[in-house]
Amino acid sequence: MQSKFQRMKKIILAVSILMGTSSLVYGQEVLTLERTMDIAAQNSPNLRTSFMNLERYQQNLIAQRASLKSKFLLNITPIDYSKRSNFDSFNSKWYNSENFNSNGTFRIEQPILWTDGLVSLTNTFGWQNGSSSSQKEGSNKKFNNNLSLRLEQPIFTYNRRKMELRRIEFDLENANISYALQRLNTEKQITNQFYMVYMAQSNLEISKEELTNAQQSYDIIKNKVEADLAAKDELFQAELNLATANSSVEERIVSLSNAKDQLKQTLGMGLDEDIVVFAEVKINEVEVDLNKAIEQGLNSRLELRQREIATEELDFQMITTKALNEFKGNVDLSFGFTGVNEKFEHIYKDRMQSPTISVSFSVPLFDWGEKKARIRAQKIAQQINRLEAHEERKDIELNIRQTWRSLENLKTQIRIAEQNVRNAQLTYDLNIIRYREGDITGMDMNQFQTQLSSKKMTYSQALINYKIELLNLKILSLYDFENNMAIVPLKDINSEK
Repeated sequence: MQSKFQRMKKIILAVSILMGTSSLVYGQEVLTLERTMDIAAQNSPNLRTSFMNLERYQQNLIAQRASLKSKFLLNITPIDYSKRSNFDSFNSKWYNSENFNSNGTFRIEQPILWTDGLVSLTNTFGWQNGSSSSQKEGSNKKFNNNLSLRLEQPIFTYNRRKMELRRIEFDLENANISYALQRLNTEKQITNQFYMVYMAQSNLEISKEELTNAQQSYDIIKNKVEADLAAKDELFQAELNLATANSSVEERIVSLSNAKDQLKQTLGMGLDEDIVVFAEVKINEVEVDLNKAIEQGLNSRLELRQREIATEELDFQMITTKALNEFKGNVDLSFGFTGVNEKFEHIYKDRMQSPTISVSFSVPLFDWGEKKARIRAQKIAQQINRLEAHEERKDIELNIRQTWRSLENLKTQIRIAEQNVRNAQLTYDLNIIRYREGDITGMDMNQFQTQLSSKKMTYSQALINYKIELLNLKILSLYDFENNMAIVPLKDINSEK
């Protein structure tokens, strides 16, 4: 039975959690499972890394979409001066030239996503002052301006801009899924570690009760020996039982400290912080429809969407592979005006049109079978991906089936463990009376104490195993059978963002 102090301590813990989950009791931070999840969402190193990776791909997508908008470029050359000697091969003589230029270029570029083309509008304005010893007129001072509209369009090839944008969108979707999976894995990891700490706390309490009982047994046999009512070897056995109980308490303290440190590391907390976990491990048996769990898992698991993304990316790689040494062309159209005059206001007085058109082709001739071999290798990669996708669906169904069977088995184990605890407690209570009356030895009493402690630990572990397996089924099927609702991790992430 619990002492009055222990009962009061649990009441204080429960009240403190209700008043605020971050309350401190006896210098320790009280953690419920919900509070633990909140801390992990903000401090977990794995979650933070996954979230930063998600933000990185978000910024990449923003940058890629921005690159598809109009670009405005301005290049200015305020001073360009040169003076040199040149040889005129036509007249077979040397002459000196001196040039001074100042110009600027304004350019607007607009990528065309649907055709992978590029439209640009360019205007170059400048002023020059040139002179040459071969010119009779001396210096030549003029303004010049060139305005042109240009279209560059690749033909007979795939759309590289569109593919790159789609790839980055897939990267972001993959990062979203990875973050969602990391959240689910973190929830599973933290739940396991949380209950490890809880189990370590429970084991420590059981060991302390065992120590208390061993101390009582020692006091009883010591008084009997001093009154010559029992042999000394009974006292020796009682001393050994007491020492063993003390050692068990120390061992449980070490196990609890190690479990706490692992939990604090996962939560991103300082290892010097002291924590205590609080949980009501009560089991309400949940009826799980196996067929529904399998259907939900195969329709909702995020790993399957990742596999679909991998399939589409392999298709992109196939397109890229087939484009090796491909026949392709390029069309380049340009139309503009060029004006030159000594006076700025008359710069287009004698303007000259400057249209250009260019069509070019790249024709592969012989590549020694490189393209064919790479295409075959890529087809094999696609076949491997299809095989892995098929096996992944089977693994999902297999894991759900195994977890469901484990849940059904744990229900029976819990009922048996609960009955074992009751039987062991009754056995211990009956034999402690017999021990006081001298009907059994201290070694026999120690066996009954060990049996009671073992049954209590087994019962607690069975309850925790059931909770963990129920969480595993929720993660595997993405369906919460306790609340009869589907789990949509990506929706939760989008609402957070």
